[in-house]
Amino acid sequence: MKNYIDGFVHPIPKIYLKEYKKVAEHVAKIWKEYGAIAYFEYVGDDLTLEGTKSFAETIGATKDEVIIFGWVIFPSKYVRDMANKKVPLDPRMAELVAPLVNPKQLIFDASRMVYGGFKPLVDLSE
Repeated sequence: MKNYIDGFVHPIPKIYLKEYKKVAEHVAKIWKEYGAIAYFEYVGDDLTLEGTKSFAETIGATKDEVIIFGWVIFPSKYVRDMANKKVPLDPRMAELVAPLVNPKQLIFDASRMVYGGFKPLVDLSE
């Protein structure tokens, strides 16, 4: 079990989901250019389980927002660390992210994102 992942959860306004998806598809390609093995983003569908706290509740999502849950798989923590240094500096990222953080039409608010890097514990994929 050598892979390393970055995981994240954040809300976005439902009305901007299509626009966000287009940007995320381009962002995923950039991450892969910098060493990611795979890039995934999913939209919340069934977010409640009795006796637990939901992602939506944890990050304070409103009824007008959807929850995005994603993860990026890297072959190692070293590759992930290098990608995390280089991707933000790639000029394509600034172009892609600019419309999402426009104050007049805020689609993505990084201050509401929950994020972390994870090393393997159990892997039954094979």
